[in-house]
Amino acid sequence: MASRTEHRPTPEELLRRVQAAERRERRGRLKVFLGYASRVGKTYRMFDEGRRRKQRGQDVVVGLVQTANAPDVEGMLSCFEIIPPIRERHGGQTYEVIDLPTLFRRHPAVCLIDELAYDNPPGTRNPQRWQDVEDLLDRGIAVITAVNLQHIREQQHDVERLTGKRASQSVPEAFLREADEIEVVDVPPDSLLDRSGAANRPDSRVLAELRELALLLAADVVERQLLEYLEMHGVTARFGAQERILVCLTPRSNAEAMLRSGHRNALRFHGALLVAYVEQPGLHAEDRARLDAHLALARELGAEVHCLRGADFVESLLAFAGEHRVTQLFLGHTGQERRFWFSRSPIDRLIEAAETFDLRLFPRSESQ
Repeated sequence: MASRTEHRPTPEELLRRVQAAERRERRGRLKVFLGYASRVGKTYRMFDEGRRRKQRGQDVVVGLVQTANAPDVEGMLSCFEIIPPIRERHGGQTYEVIDLPTLFRRHPAVCLIDELAYDNPPGTRNPQRWQDVEDLLDRGIAVITAVNLQHIREQQHDVERLTGKRASQSVPEAFLREADEIEVVDVPPDSLLDRSGAANRPDSRVLAELRELALLLAADVVERQLLEYLEMHGVTARFGAQERILVCLTPRSNAEAMLRSGHRNALRFHGALLVAYVEQPGLHAEDRARLDAHLALARELGAEVHCLRGADFVESLLAFAGEHRVTQLFLGHTGQERRFWFSRSPIDRLIEAAETFDLRLFPRSESQ
């Protein structure tokens, strides 16, 4: 559930919004077709999008197309004006480089760029093709492009874990997060298996996991767009496209159960595992050793560890959860927090405030 509150922006926030709006107004729009594996048809979808825009009267050109393409793609190229690439020879290899000067002079409304992740030869204007696309966008030219998940730099570790292969060329995820629109070419894995030759046939489980990674990446981009829109209109939103699990640790909490459960959930939903603890001066040596052991396990499981400070534990925890858009909060309890009928325990207060996250309680004994 999303909680949205109006607030009066500071002068610094207003300036930032104005600058962001001016940049968006000048900058060309970027649309990315994201394939979760080879042969999903991302290049076809990109050129088909360009063809439909051209039929609607937009000025569309091809800035770069790979020489070897499927027959259905080749059949579409005749309807476009193609700006020939610059061919350069370096180290015994021929490179095709986007002809930026010609495109700057021609200044089409939309430019189609195939295979976003390619490198340029040494000595050219930009080391990588995605940087050429940035230059086109900065000149006010809209770009439609295509890339596979295996070429997204921050996703390459997971792709290699699933496929055993790592692409040599990459695009930073931050570039995709600047896209105005991202579309996953969502071919069902079984259909993709039929397109692959027997020698290259991937495992259906691997394809399903790659597809999930691509969909989650696209969801993150959409979330960024929505948050940016809300910020521009002075609205603060607390929600997330992915699971963000926060485990709150104390020296005597049932830390291993909470951490391992949080870790399993984070892996299952490709989410984030966060750990928070409150700095407590004057801890006994035994409690300090317990807390240090809990934090060591958290780091071993790959969690982000944060130390919270503040006079009010609950307020600090709620502020942290809101800032990091936490979706699940794991907390230990003894079952004896409410000692008087007129008192409100920390758990009572968290339950009352849990509008934007699920609260999960893990019992612990007083002997822990």
